[in-house]
Amino acid sequence: MTEELKEYYSSLKGKKVFFLGAGISHRDLIRKFAGLGAEVTLCDRKSLDQLGDFGRECEGLGVDLQLGDGYLDRLADADLVFRTPGIDWTKPEIQKAISAGVKITSEMESFFDLCPCRIIGVTGSDGKTTTTTLIAKTLEAQGFRVHLGGNIGIPLFPIIDEVRHDDIAVVELSSFQLISMRKSPSISVVTNVTPNHLDHHKDMDEYVGAKKNIYLWQNGDTVSVFNAANDITRQMATEAKGEIRWFSRYGRVGNGAYVSSDSKLISVEHGAEHIVMDLSGIRLRGEHNKENVATAYSAVKDLVSDSVFAETVREFGGVEHRIEFVRSLDGVAYYNDSIASSPTRTIAGLRSFSEPIVLIAGGYDKKISYAPLAPEIVSNGVKAVLLCGDTADAIERELRNCEGYTEDIKIKRLSDVPECVAAAREISKPGDVVLFSPASASFDMYANFEERGKHFKKLVQELI
Repeated sequence: MTEELKEYYSSLKGKKVFFLGAGISHRDLIRKFAGLGAEVTLCDRKSLDQLGDFGRECEGLGVDLQLGDGYLDRLADADLVFRTPGIDWTKPEIQKAISAGVKITSEMESFFDLCPCRIIGVTGSDGKTTTTTLIAKTLEAQGFRVHLGGNIGIPLFPIIDEVRHDDIAVVELSSFQLISMRKSPSISVVTNVTPNHLDHHKDMDEYVGAKKNIYLWQNGDTVSVFNAANDITRQMATEAKGEIRWFSRYGRVGNGAYVSSDSKLISVEHGAEHIVMDLSGIRLRGEHNKENVATAYSAVKDLVSDSVFAETVREFGGVEHRIEFVRSLDGVAYYNDSIASSPTRTIAGLRSFSEPIVLIAGGYDKKISYAPLAPEIVSNGVKAVLLCGDTADAIERELRNCEGYTEDIKIKRLSDVPECVAAAREISKPGDVVLFSPASASFDMYANFEERGKHFKKLVQELI
């Protein structure tokens, strides 16, 4: 444990620390902070009965419980507040507490402040999880002790005592986490930025501004990795302070890595090129995943040998809910792409197949346009579109108004995912692909995309 961390723990004694939400990372911290002598308050919309065993545990620990509709009313009384990313940074109660001099932080921000090791951070609208996982796996294969956290892996601040100086933390960061961060990782990665989460952010400028915090607080000794083919990330690069590396699957880059037209991963070091590996035989489906490999390589090229990187990529079968093969039944292949909570993700999924596709889509409305999705459905061999959820109207409207659309592409409106799966079973023929790629968030019917994807897989496994 570093001296800085010891001082931090000592400073908590007698301090009024509020936790907004009883998520996994907060539960561990509540236990730890209560044991360190902090005056802990848990603020949660849930009732004591809904909190269950943990609520009763909090009472036993002497934790004050601020529950129900007014759970944010007393924030100005705190010395320190831990915000969960799901609670909007711009909420009036939070801004009022800031004005009163209360420090608002989060599990991830505190980890950044006190972490003794190098941090690699990944953000973007699409490709974050696959890229972050590839970075972590290649570093582990090279022999590093890696701590994987943020939106995936485990909460890192509760285990910061175990982190050593020569470890590497690899974190996936959402705009909700980044919006209030004032410290950046030593290696930052922005996969791309496209319209997303506009139901949560007031506008696109706020969303882009949140993403920028992954590199804005870097210095000249850092590395920033950007997408050469994305207009927003190219502009972002003009603000970065350290070494800039690029990745692309559409053409050469000056420094970083790109995928050639014959599927070779090419490393570029200030203009000098060499082949790292052939990507044509990797297990990951889709051109976008080849791009994710190039992204990961640009981040770790100084830390991982080409041979270790290539071997790890060849063995990597992908991440759950990301164009995940579920089963084959009567010659039809079923794929779970529940992570596709935006049109751009679904477009990447559609482009991953040459077979006729039965697409299952629709879900919670994040107030983003479905106009870009329609021409991709028309041009990528989709034979049927099965729609449910809040966004079904918008997707059908854009598709029917799309140039080139004909009634050959069947559109069916259904009430939920089980009905969609049953309909896909009836419509599909041997050689088809059934792709569950909603192009929408899950919150109209499910708690998150993981729950949605697991339900889809269960339904598919039960088909006879």
